Amino acid sequence: MSAAGQTAEAKTWLLSLACRKAKDLGYPHELWTTRLLARHAREHGPAEGHACLGKLAQGTVCKILNEQEVKPHKVRYSLERRDPEFKQKMAEVLCVYREVKLIKETAAATKQQPSDALAIVSYDEKPGIQAIATTAPDLPPAPGRHATLARDHEYKRHGTVSLLAGIDLLTGQVHALVKDRHRSREFIEFLKLLDAAYPTHAAIKLILDNHSAHISKETKTWLAGQPAGRFEFIFTPKHGSWLNLVEGFFSKLARSVLRHIRVASKHELKERIMAAMDHFNRDPVVHTWSYKLDQAA
Repeated sequence: MSAAGQTAEAKTWLLSLACRKAKDLGYPHELWTTRLLARHAREHGPAEGHACLGKLAQGTVCKILNEQEVKPHKVRYSLERRDPEFKQKMAEVLCVYREVKLIKETAAATKQQPSDALAIVSYDEKPGIQAIATTAPDLPPAPGRHATLARDHEYKRHGTVSLLAGIDLLTGQVHALVKDRHRSREFIEFLKLLDAAYPTHAAIKLILDNHSAHISKETKTWLAGQPAGRFEFIFTPKHGSWLNLVEGFFSKLARSVLRHIRVASKHELKERIMAAMDHFNRDPVVHTWSYKLDQAA
């Protein structure tokens, strides 16, 4: 039966059904398929007072759903804001970005390098980088035969590594470590790397998330042993990693270096990632934040 042959009440009942999960009605399916929805309507619709649904076709279900722009077979993901201090923490991060902007503008106006008394670093970890090996040699592109590199579908896993990296927002310098894990001890090792990279009189501001390794007892104990004012942490809000500029660098790394990478061992993967850091540092890119910067308090 066509959509035009259905009563308004029957269509409303069908739409209310489509807005529920199939599993809530005893099916093993999480979501409806249009075929399953049509069958359910045929079996249960007449008993609900909608005799016109007794011969409901799958195509008619599609038309009724399309009329109301309901797609019960699809999922669009969202993210609930769970940090009650989201706006406050975002403002704090944006204030740091505005500070970076002012320092750059002052240095440009005076035609001098920014003072070495302050370093501002955007930091994060990129865990789970896979060390994957080929099982047969790659075949290079061959004119007239195949345009792309040819690779065997089979591969061998050698485990994963974690990249701990921070970008100096004033110079573009990348500081990095590649480790098997990213616990408090690895994070502290990164902090020691930063400590050695900057003059002893410099204040080091880090923009980072509130990962357990960043706020652990071990990390706090180490920080307590450093000179006052040496390190300052500015935390992004929960689910606010998009506020951290280093994420853009990780995206660039994934696209340009890690994509399709094949290695013979974890050791080789570590060496190639660090070689990539050296490559980026030969021509540093100063990352700049502009989105909602005018909203900084």
